[in-house]
Amino acid sequence: MHLTLLVPELIWPEPADQFTLGKLSAPGLEWLLAHGNLQRRPRRPFENVLADCFGLATPPFGALRLLGEGCPEARTGHWLCADPVHLRFHHERIILADAGAFDLDEAEAHSLAASLNGEFADIGEFHVISARRWYLKLNAAVDHPVAPISAVAGRRVDGDLNGNALPLTRWLNEVQMFLHGHPVNEQRQREGKPAINSLWLWGGGALPSPARPAFSGLWSDNPLAAGLALASDIPLHDRPPSLAALLPEAGPAPLLILDQLLPRVLYEDGEGWRSALEQLEADWFAPLKKALGSKVDRIRLIAPTVYGELQCTVTGGERWKFWKKTEALPALATRLAEQATQ
Repeated sequence: MHLTLLVPELIWPEPADQFTLGKLSAPGLEWLLAHGNLQRRPRRPFENVLADCFGLATPPFGALRLLGEGCPEARTGHWLCADPVHLRFHHERIILADAGAFDLDEAEAHSLAASLNGEFADIGEFHVISARRWYLKLNAAVDHPVAPISAVAGRRVDGDLNGNALPLTRWLNEVQMFLHGHPVNEQRQREGKPAINSLWLWGGGALPSPARPAFSGLWSDNPLAAGLALASDIPLHDRPPSLAALLPEAGPAPLLILDQLLPRVLYEDGEGWRSALEQLEADWFAPLKKALGSKVDRIRLIAPTVYGELQCTVTGGERWKFWKKTEALPALATRLAEQATQ
């Protein structure tokens, strides 16, 4: 079996954070990284790295993610992700918080979207699949190239908001003014909650023609990953709890998405990241070390991180190279940070 493993934010982005990294031990992961061919490529968002596994250079994330939500209407039309966000000023900068950083219930989401549909029907139609994930079907297709939500959540977005060359920027300003006076936001502000004062429009396009990648199946609970599997006509499975659960059904070339660490980094939850990594170590990395060379012939580990896109390929023959020294994750984080500044 040749296993491809995509694990965003595998390395904590703050190497000096002793609360998160201090005395952290993940011997299985450290062994795999030390015995594999570890390479660092330019930094890319998780969504782009995932789409690259399917050979898509300019993926229509909106249509793909909507398809993965179980919505067949994604197969026709031009769709964007239209995720609700809160913009705030911090030290004279605009910081974006996506809906994973605060509470937003389904009733509020549907009320806001219904009002937007009434006000901007000439532009398109909003669809709410969950409180956090909205979509916009445009009446007329436009090219609106914007970074995925994971690349901007919790970060400064001044330049992105002022990109007057983008076709939807001026209209988005109207949307922001409309949202400012909406009763839902007025009530949220009275309750001391962040207002939904903008949308992050990204991933526009129509669903691509199927292009079957060289995977025997995909195992993931991520809706974008699910959409990619469905659009590519490869078997889709729920994410298994452990390597032991995956092995009986994996086939010759499984693609596994382990994205539990991603929200911990986006929302600066060091304790949660550490706990999630320790669980990944117990369920996946330590068992993979034991299975390499017997049940697993090759492991390709792909990890989009703040330090760059890390790729590591480990084959069964590496287990006999006893002279290779492991590197503790805190030391690896420090080394990667130093290399990123060179």
